[in-house]
Amino acid sequence: MSRILITSGPTRQYIDPVRYLTNASSGRMGAALASAAVEAGHEVVIVSGPVDVKYPAAAKVVEVVSTEDMLEACLVAFPKCDGLIGVAAPCDYRPVVVAEQKIRKTGEPLKLHLIETPDVVALSADIKTSQWIVAFALETEDERMRALQKLERKNADLIVVNGPGAMHAAKTEVEVIDAEGHVLAASSGNKRRVGKDIFRIIEERLIRR
Repeated sequence: MSRILITSGPTRQYIDPVRYLTNASSGRMGAALASAAVEAGHEVVIVSGPVDVKYPAAAKVVEVVSTEDMLEACLVAFPKCDGLIGVAAPCDYRPVVVAEQKIRKTGEPLKLHLIETPDVVALSADIKTSQWIVAFALETEDERMRALQKLERKNADLIVVNGPGAMHAAKTEVEVIDAEGHVLAASSGNKRRVGKDIFRIIEERLIRR
C-alpha cells in the first residue's frame, strides 16, 4: 500500500475582501483519482481548494484557499507520502496588493498589478527523495510539446494532458505521457472512468515498479 498525496480543485487569490481570481476547476478529477486510489487499497491525502464535490470518506482532506496555502500544506504532507498527483489547477497569478476594503466602482478602468504565484508541483518536487510525481497540464495549443516542457520543469515522472473543455465538466479527454514523450494511454468519458484509467497507468508505471 502506498500513501498518495493528491492536490485538487482551484485556488483563490483575493483582490479585496469579497472578490478573487480563480478558475473553473471543479475538483471532479481529483475526486475520481482519489476514489480509484482508495479502491485500490492505498492511503490518500487530498489537499483541496474550495470545491463542492465529495471526496472519498476514507481519504484525509486538507482544505486550503490560496495557492500559497496549497503549497504550504503540500510541503508538510509530501515528505510523508510515496507519491504526488498534482490534479489541482492553482490560480497562477495574484495581485501585488490586496485591498483592505471592498473596491468601489468609479466608472473608470480598474488596473490590477499581478505577479505569479508559486508552482506547487515544482516546489514539492524540490524536496522529493524517492517519491514519484504525476503532473497535469491543461493546454489550448501545442499540447504535447507544452506538456513535456511542464513535465521537465516540474521534475515529474508522468504528465496528464487535457484541454479547457475539461474545466468544471463531467467528462474529459486526456493523454498520459512519460518523460520520453511516449503517449502511454488515451482516455475519454466521464471523469470517474478516466480517473480509473489514469490511476491504472500510475500503478503500473510508478507504484509497482
